[in-house]
Amino acid sequence: MATLVKSRKGKVPLGQKAAFGAGHLVNNLIPGILGVFVVILKSADGFGMDTVLAGLIVGIPRLFDALTDPVMGYISDNTSSRFGRRRPYILTGAILSGIIFTILWQVHGDADHMFNFWYLLIFSILLVFGNTIFSTPLIALGYEMTSDYKERTRLMSFANTIGQVAWMLVPFLYVLIPDTNFFENQPEGVRTIAIISGLVIILLGVMPAIFCRGIDASKMEGREDVSFKGVLNSFGKIFSGIKVVLKNKPFVKLCIATFLVFNGFQIVAEFGVFIINFYMFDGDWGASKWWVALFPAVTAAYTAFIAIPIINWMANKYGKRKAFIIATFISVIGYVLKWWGFDPENYYMIFLPIPLMAFGMGCLFTLMMSMTADVCDLDELNNGMPRKEGTFGAIYWWMIKVGQGIALVFSGVILKVLGYDPESTTQTAESLTGMRITDIALPVITALLAIWVMKTYSLDEKRAQEIKEELVRRRGEL
Repeated sequence: MATLVKSRKGKVPLGQKAAFGAGHLVNNLIPGILGVFVVILKSADGFGMDTVLAGLIVGIPRLFDALTDPVMGYISDNTSSRFGRRRPYILTGAILSGIIFTILWQVHGDADHMFNFWYLLIFSILLVFGNTIFSTPLIALGYEMTSDYKERTRLMSFANTIGQVAWMLVPFLYVLIPDTNFFENQPEGVRTIAIISGLVIILLGVMPAIFCRGIDASKMEGREDVSFKGVLNSFGKIFSGIKVVLKNKPFVKLCIATFLVFNGFQIVAEFGVFIINFYMFDGDWGASKWWVALFPAVTAAYTAFIAIPIINWMANKYGKRKAFIIATFISVIGYVLKWWGFDPENYYMIFLPIPLMAFGMGCLFTLMMSMTADVCDLDELNNGMPRKEGTFGAIYWWMIKVGQGIALVFSGVILKVLGYDPESTTQTAESLTGMRITDIALPVITALLAIWVMKTYSLDEKRAQEIKEELVRRRGEL
């Protein structure tokens, strides 16, 4: 039995919270900027690529996460170094992610579409590997930074608030990149922004590796050899560990609910751009670009500074499960209000659904990541050492990333079925009506299904505290 010298502190210092939040900012910047670039890929003024091909560029690489995320989780769980189990990988992954992201988008609009497709696909797959080395240990580190039930929610709230800064800034790329005062054309804008973004990814990404601290795992027993040969020989154990994790019923509920809410949103995420531009402004990008940027930016700001603090309060007052159900239902009402919010006669109505809609994504990573940390304690209680934060984090984010990839592929397919023409500056009335209905109906349905899944989630504060006390007794902590 492992004996840890001293127990983990309940409070996480502000500096460590900020550094952990910087890592979350990187985790949001990468998909956020990718989302803008993919819209430009499909735009007649950008690359004019077929919507299905553009969807495959971001969808296919996510399937590689099915292998890389669990392996990286296993490696970081079993690593033993004087710098901890997670931090060396976070540092390496941040540098790789920034470099590969820069190279990925050095493409030209006048190049052959199939050449661009294969170039982007190959480097997108490489980006998955770099990002996995960074993000999987980062998420695991967050799970072990505190053992306090409520402090876990406060930590994730703080990190998610910083992470929302990405969604406040990224939408303004829709304004910046088409501006001929800055760039000769949109592909040039993409190349330049990619270089700047790569540097930012590296600078912010190394902060958790430098400043954050996890548990003292120096005396943790039961770990495997993490050499290349050892990992190859341990593939059976890796997937046996995954099987054990997937027997954890509360964790499976968290994964299913997250998959539903996040990917219901992701499938239609870019629909709002097209609805604002083509429905509200009749295809005039010059007139619509500020509104295209303001809608997600204001949503992110409201999420960060209003929704997340309220969600944090609800979680500590009523429990994490009830807070998730309440916040998700509030978001459903917000999604429905989008029907009246996207009004070509009154542009300011676009802000109508934001105060309610923001609760959906705001609660998702704040509460679900906090609850996953609780689940890691339950796993240690049932299955012993070593703790599997890396494996839990890998599977949780694998669900998100693979789901996101599938969502982006389906997004392109749905747009094509609805009649969207990437080479046209206007769209048919039937196509726009289909987009508007799908933009509301899909996230509403998936959110309601997630609420149904979480109704029977059983790991509340009382049970979490009982588990914590038993683990402290077993470890012989002071």
